Amino acid sequence: MEKQMTLNELDQYFNSYLKKEDFSSDISLNGIQISNSAPDTKQITKVAFAVDACEETARKASELGAQLLFVHHGLFWGHCQTITGNHYKRISTFIKNDLALCAYHIPLDANDQVGNNFGIAARLGLQNPKPFGTWRGMTLGCYGELKEEVEIDELAKLLFPNGEKPAHVLPFGKKKIKKVAVISGGAGDDFDQAVEIGADAYITGEIGHEEFHGIKEAGINVIAGGHYQTETVGVQLVAKKLKEEKGLEVVFIDIPTGL
Repeated sequence: MEKQMTLNELDQYFNSYLKKEDFSSDISLNGIQISNSAPDTKQITKVAFAVDACEETARKASELGAQLLFVHHGLFWGHCQTITGNHYKRISTFIKNDLALCAYHIPLDANDQVGNNFGIAARLGLQNPKPFGTWRGMTLGCYGELKEEVEIDELAKLLFPNGEKPAHVLPFGKKKIKKVAVISGGAGDDFDQAVEIGADAYITGEIGHEEFHGIKEAGINVIAGGHYQTETVGVQLVAKKLKEEKGLEVVFIDIPTGL
């Protein structure tokens, strides 16, 4: 028999471990952002996963037969916005296809099982990763030590074993790297927190021009893997968990931005 769940059941399931209530300072509206026509009764059998909610991911999810799109970056960020222009195009694509939208932002960054940062730590093989890095009073990253010292090029290969290339590599620290701190996405200006804990390298998604000299003067290695590339990790781990635990069909929609 085909496995199925309602939208409300799925949101309760996701929140049972992502726990949006623990991240009240997150400006994203975590959880269900767009309902379907019957959240208590309509049965969902296929869930699409993507980094970003946009017109393209909504359209592709619907074309693939998904009834729910789960994303890291949703459409609502804690302020009022008229439903016009591009915002209308995005929302109307969901509603016309009776496609629901769930988004989990900081809760998905921070989770120690399926989060972006602990997921990257596992990919790197960091030993006993611990929470690290605060933003608006929330801890969202992690740090740990590699089993063996590596040079920065090897660390980049561990980060992207499928051959993706980091956006930027700044080799301004020790040649041999052991202790690594991680905050995915747009956390370039948090390199100083990695310096404070004595990390040999800091991995994030993107860095800006204004961080360059500070990183160089601090003498720390930094890999900016790309905002998108470092945040494909969590949504795919959630998809894997859903498939294994609930048996629903899942699909990952990959729309890289190169940023």
